[in-house]
Amino acid sequence: MVEPLLTATGVSKSYGAVRALKSVDLEVRPGEAHALLGANGAGKSTFVKILTGVVGLDAGSLEMDDGPLALANPHQGLGRGIASVFQDPALIPDLTVVENCQLTGSSVPRVRAELEKMGLGALDLREKASRIPLPFQRMIDLARALSHEPRLLILDEITAALPRDLAEKVFEVMAEQVARDRAVLFISHRLDEVIRYCTMCTVFRDGYTVATFAPTEGGERRIVASMLGEEAAVDRSDFIERAPVELGETFLQAELVTSGQAEDVTFEVRSGEVVGIIALEGQGQDDLFSCLAGQTRVRSGAVTLRGTELKASHPADAIRKGLVLVPSDRLMALLPQRPVHESIALPLHAPLRKWGPFSLTKERKVVASVIDRLSIDTRAAAQSRRLSGGNQQKLTIGRWLAAGFDTILLFDPTRGIDIGAKHQIYDLVRDLAADGKAVLMYTSELREANLVCDRILVLRRGTIVGELNPRATEKEMLQAMYGVIEEEVSE
Repeated sequence: MVEPLLTATGVSKSYGAVRALKSVDLEVRPGEAHALLGANGAGKSTFVKILTGVVGLDAGSLEMDDGPLALANPHQGLGRGIASVFQDPALIPDLTVVENCQLTGSSVPRVRAELEKMGLGALDLREKASRIPLPFQRMIDLARALSHEPRLLILDEITAALPRDLAEKVFEVMAEQVARDRAVLFISHRLDEVIRYCTMCTVFRDGYTVATFAPTEGGERRIVASMLGEEAAVDRSDFIERAPVELGETFLQAELVTSGQAEDVTFEVRSGEVVGIIALEGQGQDDLFSCLAGQTRVRSGAVTLRGTELKASHPADAIRKGLVLVPSDRLMALLPQRPVHESIALPLHAPLRKWGPFSLTKERKVVASVIDRLSIDTRAAAQSRRLSGGNQQKLTIGRWLAAGFDTILLFDPTRGIDIGAKHQIYDLVRDLAADGKAVLMYTSELREANLVCDRILVLRRGTIVGELNPRATEKEMLQAMYGVIEEEVSE
């Protein structure tokens, strides 16, 4: 058997009273695409931070094939052949890509060469990072990592928010690294990617290593059983049969709405209904949700809430009318440095009419009710940013449960969270509809549309081009998204 490139033995790490890693073991060999899996809070992110020199370990050991691995900073990691790429681009927005490369000691010609190999040579590296679409920023990050010729490439949720064509380029890079007898440590909550592209996987649960196996042996069922425990591994079909819901009045209506890339968008969402929107990257979904939520102005057309036109110049205008947004960037919706209860309670005190003395007893009851309903793990309650991604997402929804609303906009609400937390979000969305709320949800994961939505709208080139029923197959959705078909798929 090939000797390991990386060996972790009994690695542990604590943050105060919170034990993020209790004892994890991992071996990654040359020529291996190795998936690191686990529910949010299992310790994956902490382990990657230790591997890349962001934080130090408390106990245990790390070894590369050329000796002990003890890094004081990420730059030392690059020197040992470890490069990492994360879901959120590590680019300073106000600097050009060239300047960002210079900051990390990355060779600009090598970065250009890697982008050329990925078919992205047309990107202007003299442009400020903030002016480059986020998916391409992620690919620039990948090219920057590859420019250092890493022996171990760590990909942490990089495909979570990439369109399919760019995700395929990532998988091609992984295959090339493996073919060159290098190694990839791949972190993803998309289990189909793991099964298809990884040769081995290691599963963390509650800060321990619980299993290592080839992901094709047992497939998704075995992976989920390892991640969540056998009793929690319940098979779910791609379409959940549910009793017909009697729909109420139209809560949200868009009529020929134009804003940014969104153009002449028309649809409606009724009380008790979950309407999904699917689209390839960059089809106007960001602009559509932004204008519906009052973050940007509607250039033409009309947004109507319960029969009254919404003329919002600020998100507060939409919130007052009962329309709230859960963005894809969870930390934008929270007070990351403040305690958990403050993120939930904030909307309770936002209206001017409620400024002044308020009841702490009432606040505590509301917050406790939300935490209990959503099963939010508050062990790291001192700061919202220390919660796992799944628990942070529950917070972003929970604060609106505390404040109250009629219509909720969910923009990719399960991006980058584990399978258990995803299904909790799915159940919550269905519960909201059953309570008479109206839900409009954009998702980049097509299976979610089957699991959650009553209707599926297809957005292409900024316009709604078709409607699919929730039994539509992934092939049918992709065809509609790419414009192969535009008509409604029949029952």
